[in-house]
Amino acid sequence: MAGAVALTVGLAAIPAAADPVLVELFTSQGCSSCPPADKLLGELSQRSGVVALAFHVDYWDYIGWQDKFAKPEYTDRQKAYRDALNLRTLYTPQMVIDGRLDVVGSERSEVESSIGSAAEAHKLPLTITEASGKYRVTVPAMEIDQTMPATLWLAIYSRRSETPVERGENAGSTLIEYNIVREIRRLASWNGNAIDLPLDVDDSDNNMGCAVILQADGNGPVLAVAAMP
Repeated sequence: MAGAVALTVGLAAIPAAADPVLVELFTSQGCSSCPPADKLLGELSQRSGVVALAFHVDYWDYIGWQDKFAKPEYTDRQKAYRDALNLRTLYTPQMVIDGRLDVVGSERSEVESSIGSAAEAHKLPLTITEASGKYRVTVPAMEIDQTMPATLWLAIYSRRSETPVERGENAGSTLIEYNIVREIRRLASWNGNAIDLPLDVDDSDNNMGCAVILQADGNGPVLAVAAMP
């Protein structure tokens, strides 16, 4: 099966860098090693060709500070990467690049090298379009290995937040964090079929953004990614 789906007339494609790289930071407000990685993610979030997202995990909450952005499902996502990448343990700050590479999130040179390596891999065409304030996501039909199905995900995030921390390892600090995922939602399964779906997002809040991720099931490789500007 091969082919492509034409965009509906009148829809304006949102410009995006070719084959952007997805960077996922697993972090916690209760982790004293995380602020440098949070800062680096903020820099990456401004870079063309990178979609940067922060997932706040909950397993450091017991040491004195409850991260207001942490959710068990984000810890579960990190555990799935641990298993998929054959890692021994969970840790923060961890960056996962395109679902393929694992690196300490505060090690700038390793992060940059991993992004550079991932940028060389070709991704599938995924497009977010907009018309009259309404958004849609499209993925063309194409022939794929049917043993490697994928899922289309929507991640909704806060672009920037400041949090005064009163207890725990970062007590007395005001943490500045970026692209904090507030919700990740399954949109559709993908087995090489064409996808053309509306995105139920509200763009009235300038501090909110969203990204769409096409990822092989089981927290496998990221096949495509795009973000709203």
